[in-house]
Amino acid sequence: MKQAVRLFLVALFAGAITLGGYKYFLEKDSVTIATAEENPSFIPTNFNSLPTSSTNADFTEAANNSVHAVVHVKNVTISRQPSNLMEYFYGGGEPRAMVGAGSGVIISPDGYIVTNNHVIENASQLEVTLNDNRTYEATLIGSDPKTDIALIKVEAENDLPFMPFGDSNNVQLGEWVLAVGNPFNLTSTVTAGIVSAKARDLNQFDRNPQSFIQTDAAVNRGNSGGALVNIRGELIGINTAITSETGSYVGYSFAVPSNNARKVIEDIMEFGNVQRAILGISGGSLNTKVADDLGIDETEGVYVGGVEAGSGAEKGGIKEGDIIKELDGVQITKFSDLAGYLGSKRPDDVVSVKVLRNGREKVIPVTLIKLDTFEIQDIGLEVRNASKAQLENRGLKNGVIVSRTLTKDMAQYGLEGIVITKINDKDVNDIDDVKRIMNQRNYKAPIKMTFVNQRGELNSFIFR
Repeated sequence: MKQAVRLFLVALFAGAITLGGYKYFLEKDSVTIATAEENPSFIPTNFNSLPTSSTNADFTEAANNSVHAVVHVKNVTISRQPSNLMEYFYGGGEPRAMVGAGSGVIISPDGYIVTNNHVIENASQLEVTLNDNRTYEATLIGSDPKTDIALIKVEAENDLPFMPFGDSNNVQLGEWVLAVGNPFNLTSTVTAGIVSAKARDLNQFDRNPQSFIQTDAAVNRGNSGGALVNIRGELIGINTAITSETGSYVGYSFAVPSNNARKVIEDIMEFGNVQRAILGISGGSLNTKVADDLGIDETEGVYVGGVEAGSGAEKGGIKEGDIIKELDGVQITKFSDLAGYLGSKRPDDVVSVKVLRNGREKVIPVTLIKLDTFEIQDIGLEVRNASKAQLENRGLKNGVIVSRTLTKDMAQYGLEGIVITKINDKDVNDIDDVKRIMNQRNYKAPIKMTFVNQRGELNSFIFR
């Protein structure tokens, strides 16, 4: 009995020593988890997350409906190739038929089809082939080179399958999409991908900002003018371009948002041309460098560098130095966001502009004004009408403003913002005068342009 008691006491004593040693030597060195505030290098990690489940996205219904609304568009152009020096210098030559191809999307049962302008450009004949191999002659209703959108029409004996428009403002990054078209002159082909980016501008140094939906759905030659479709079978974009060093798809494709395409074709149907609307501001996107130069903290939004006199922005109360953060609740992080949203609006539409002014947010209703422009292709300049206030500020009675240059050669002269008062010694009051003078001139004669530059100096250029 005594032996048993001694053994128990020895065991108890050994256990106490072991526990005490653990507490003293080991437990005090155990790792504790710091919060982000305690340790800036702490990386939050969740080891309890469950495996990501499948998206269960089913494209079959959207694909089956889409292929019947997407058509093959054949464009026949006639060009003359000179065969000798006389024909080279004075024109002429044997006419040759050149055949191009692309895609189009039927948007109404009575045969209206939207496609790209570059698919039908300079066409002498248009032919449309449906997915069931029926072929029709098509008529060009109108086109807009700036957005690369065109509207054509076929006359069919019965109602045609068509695709409804979706709201491209609701498109989300990572959303599944289908690209439907006729690449390499094949019949309707469907590829799948996700939305990679929104409001993508491929030509950031141009004065005509673009706003594309970017996707990684495979798009190749012949897909131009085809449909970008969500999994509900709604048209959310018109496939327009790819970025590639080889000329074939390498992972980046771009589509005109459906809201912009729909607005363009509605304008063509109603007015015969595109009604462009502007806020009446000049400015640009923000980033760290621009913010540092301006002495502000914001790196997202559009900085208002100037407000056009007499514009909706001026009348609404937008001021230089404001930062535009939203239009009608749509977030604006860069200039292409703003340009893309305004591309779906018309003159006299009212938009709610949320601006950041001196650290405080302010919502300003602005009535959009019409942008009237004309491209003088012969001298590489785009001009727009000048307001009365703009002319008075320069002490002028008439003139049109150069809104942008169309060629690299003209860009080097810094002509943006000048006021053209005369062309060929004839007074210019608006862009209609410019059109009339250019249409009536002798095409072999030089063009004389009289203008007032930004410093108020009167100059003349002669273009030969």
